[in-house]
Amino acid sequence: MRGAIAATAVAAVAASIAPASAVAQPNTPANASEALKQYNDLSEQATKLNEELLQAEEKQAQNQEELDKATADVEAATQVGDQAKADEETFRKQVDKFTEASFEGARFNQLSALLVSDSQQDFLNRMSALGVLASDNFDALDKLSGAVEQASDATKKAVEAQGRAKTANDEAIKITEDIKKRAADLDTQKKDVKAALTKLTGSEKKTLTDAGDMSDIAVPSGAAGAAVAFALQQRGDAYVYGGTGPDGWDCSGLVMKSYAAAGISIPRTSQGQGAAGRSVSRAEVTAGDIIAYNGFGHVGLAISNTEIVHAATEGVPVKIVSIDTPGSISSIRRIAG
Repeated sequence: MRGAIAATAVAAVAASIAPASAVAQPNTPANASEALKQYNDLSEQATKLNEELLQAEEKQAQNQEELDKATADVEAATQVGDQAKADEETFRKQVDKFTEASFEGARFNQLSALLVSDSQQDFLNRMSALGVLASDNFDALDKLSGAVEQASDATKKAVEAQGRAKTANDEAIKITEDIKKRAADLDTQKKDVKAALTKLTGSEKKTLTDAGDMSDIAVPSGAAGAAVAFALQQRGDAYVYGGTGPDGWDCSGLVMKSYAAAGISIPRTSQGQGAAGRSVSRAEVTAGDIIAYNGFGHVGLAISNTEIVHAATEGVPVKIVSIDTPGSISSIRRIAG
C-alpha cells in the first residue's frame, strides 16, 4: 500500500478543460485595413489561448488539493489499520490463553468449583475468581471483534482513498501535457500578434496605444469603490498575457487584483469571475460590477452604468471604454454591495 501511495503522489492532479469562448477585441472599423483585421484576429486567438491556459492551471491547482487530501486519507487509514491489526493480535493472544486453559482442564463452571473446593468460603472464592475470568474472557472477545472490524473498515477506506489518488494522478498526466501544449501554442500566437502589430499604419497604432481618459474619476465608498480606484490607477499599463501586475495585466488578472486590493478574493479566470457574486441586470449596472463578455472569454470592471476599465489585448493599454465596446455581454455580477 505504501508503494502505491508513493506512486500516486508524484504529479499534480488535473481534469479536462473546456475551451474558452471567443474573447473581447477592440471594435474593428468597417474600413479597417487588412493588417488591422489580421491583428485583431490573431490577438483574439492569443487571448483565447491565454484564458484556456489559465483555466487549465486553475483546475490543476484545485485537483492538486484533491490529490493531497486523498493521499492524506490513505496515510491516515493505513495508520488506523496498522494499529487495529496490532490490537487484534494482542486481544487474539488473550483469547487464545483462555482457550488453551479450557482445553487443559480449567473448566469455568459451578460444578468444577464445587468439586474442588475445601469449604463453603473456598467455593465462594473460586466462584468469584471464575466470574472475573469469564468477564475478562468476554471482554477480550469483544475487543478482538472490535479490532477486527476496525481493521476491515480501515482497509476499505484506504482502498477507496487510494483509488481517488490514482484517478487524480492519471488526470494529472493528461493536464500536464495539455498545459504544455497550450503554453506552446500561446507562445507562437503571441509572436504572430507582435508581427502583425508592426504592419499597422501609424494612425492605427496610435488608436490602439492611446490610453484614453486619464482624468480623475470619482468612485463610490466601500469595497466596490476601492476595487474601481485600484483598476483606474492601472490605466496606461501594458497588456500582458497571464499578467497580474504590478505593471502588466490580462483582463481577469486586473479584475482579480482590483478586488484583492479591496480585501475581497475572487476567482482568477474570466470564467470564474463571470459566475462570482450575484447577478444584476444591465439597467442596474454600477461602479464595481464585473462585466463578462463573449461567452465569459473577457471581463471588465464597470466604473459607471456606461463605461468599464479593462485590459483588452496585446498592444492596447489598460483603459476606459464604453461598456458595449468589448462585445456581447454574457453576465453582470456584483461582488460587493
